[in-house]
Amino acid sequence: MTETIRPAPFFLADDRALDFLNSLATPWGNEIEWLSCGSDLLDWFEQAGMVPTSVLTRFREKEVLVECDAVAVQARNLREWFRDFVSVHAGQPLNSLALAELDGLNHLLAQDNNHCQIEAGSLHNEEVDNKGMPLSWRQQRRWNTPNTLLLPLAQAIGKFICRNDFENVKRCKGPKCLLWFLDISQNHTRHWCSMAVCGNRAKAAAHRERKKHKVT
Repeated sequence: MTETIRPAPFFLADDRALDFLNSLATPWGNEIEWLSCGSDLLDWFEQAGMVPTSVLTRFREKEVLVECDAVAVQARNLREWFRDFVSVHAGQPLNSLALAELDGLNHLLAQDNNHCQIEAGSLHNEEVDNKGMPLSWRQQRRWNTPNTLLLPLAQAIGKFICRNDFENVKRCKGPKCLLWFLDISQNHTRHWCSMAVCGNRAKAAAHRERKKHKVT
């Protein structure tokens, strides 16, 4: 029996919080889980660019990796809570009543232990203020234990909830697709997670349907 090769995770949602949500997907019909264990979680963070490489290298050590397996379970639980939240609120304006649903997320955010540093300016790092200036004010995190890996996820989710119009949060129209995205297109007319995954499949199906009607 040939083993299915898992593809690279998808980063097509135009927001890291939704990319995290999309770490479980069914792009070709079969469910794919990118966070099945601690090693998977570290790999996903590396590809997402959300955790410094030096931290990931330290957490990949054999003694620590076992702890990362438990963190992966917590990350999946956080992801599924976020999926429920997005599923309920997507496509409509978010209002302050949603705050009652965010107690658990706020509790996780309260565990953060970070500080700020003055560093050389950067044109590319999105966490840096004053892009293009010679010096920058940057938030740093103390990565004391693998549990701290949950904090950038919580922060990305919190920023996403507070900074985006939920009317533009959409699920791909592919009938079996689980992928979500933030529609930042000019007229907010995006329908597919991507043309390569679901868009072309829909076009091909429509083409076959037209040909069938012509034949009959």
